[in-house]
Amino acid sequence: MLDALRNAWHLPDLRRKILYTLLILAIYRLAAHIPVPGVDRAALQQLLQGTTAAGQLYIILDLLSGGAIANFSIMAMGVYPYVTASIILQLLVPIVPRLERLVKEGGSEGRRKLEQYTYFLTVPLAALYAIGQANLLSAPGQAVLPNFGFAPHQLLPTLTVILTMTAGTMFAIWLGQLITEQGIGNGLSLIIFGGIVARAPYNLAQIWTSNGTPGILVFLALTVITVAAIVFIQEGQRRIPVQYGRRVRGHRIYGGGSTYIPLRVNMAGMIPLILAQSVLAFPAIIAQFFQYSSNAIIAGIANTIVSVFSGFHDAYWPMYFVTVVAFTYFYTDVMLQQMNLADTLQKQGGFIPGIRPGRATEQYINRISRRITLVGALFLGILAILPWPVRSVLQTNVLLFSSAALLIVVGVVLDTMRQLEAQLVMRHYEGFIR
Repeated sequence: MLDALRNAWHLPDLRRKILYTLLILAIYRLAAHIPVPGVDRAALQQLLQGTTAAGQLYIILDLLSGGAIANFSIMAMGVYPYVTASIILQLLVPIVPRLERLVKEGGSEGRRKLEQYTYFLTVPLAALYAIGQANLLSAPGQAVLPNFGFAPHQLLPTLTVILTMTAGTMFAIWLGQLITEQGIGNGLSLIIFGGIVARAPYNLAQIWTSNGTPGILVFLALTVITVAAIVFIQEGQRRIPVQYGRRVRGHRIYGGGSTYIPLRVNMAGMIPLILAQSVLAFPAIIAQFFQYSSNAIIAGIANTIVSVFSGFHDAYWPMYFVTVVAFTYFYTDVMLQQMNLADTLQKQGGFIPGIRPGRATEQYINRISRRITLVGALFLGILAILPWPVRSVLQTNVLLFSSAALLIVVGVVLDTMRQLEAQLVMRHYEGFIR
């Protein structure tokens, strides 16, 4: 990796791309320190430092946002509304015939149209995310946004908060696209990566304060072992052999040869973790609106739900494990349906040796995929609940990275290094031709 970076730095155009990427990430981190108008900083810090279930829920969200929630900045939502919109459209493709035709028959124009739909869906989702976060922070007992509400005298401050946070999300998406077009790597992934990694020094300081040097060494060793396991599983694949028949046209022979279909052990990536966290956080978010109800029974039920689903209750982790495993299978099946590998092979004259083309090939690929997905699903489930035993043993709620964050970091680094390597190979090839 260091050799690749050194070689890339010696090439002027690649050096420009790397510096451009670092500049955009620096702009994003600067914007992450601009607070939303009307925030009571003292109340926010008191909430994040408290031991309540609501405070612990915000600590988890703050870790994924790279500290943007700790400042309640204009980048507090990051690019997650766009990620959510992309996931929703991917799940709708096999359900909505028009979207399915757009993906299968539209080509590059169809992909561009689907990207446009994603942007259209991102704007209302970002506004809803902003309303949800602001409502939670303006609830009684944690009035971080004391002027937020829909009473007549609060409409202007409320509208300002919603528009500012929505604009911050769209600005982050635009910065990510600038990296994709003129920098190195996937811009949106690097934006998320930058936010997560920026939080690491603060977390190290917290671990040192609570556990001292031995705690830091234990956490670093655990992080290295987890990263090695993630790389091993992420790069693991089952190669299905494919043979292409030969076609004779006149005096020429076309086709022939053999290749393989690489089915990854963890084809779903970190999406199941994000989906599972969103689903399990939803009851806590809804219950927080009833925590301060005048009815004691309703308030007690709401407090119990918030406590269980905030991520710091023992009952939460088995539910999290099962939800991650279920979503891994679900999302992998959706992705295989969108790839439509059996039809693609048949159109290109390819076949799997010993398997009839068409329906039999599709069943064979699905059967192998579900077998290897078991390993990926169990791995993601174990990775998701890793903070549970760590916290029980070391007696601390502070982690260097959460499981989802660590998976994102490793995935982004691997993807960026592949793109950098591809750029180097292309330029060395051009130099060789000359």
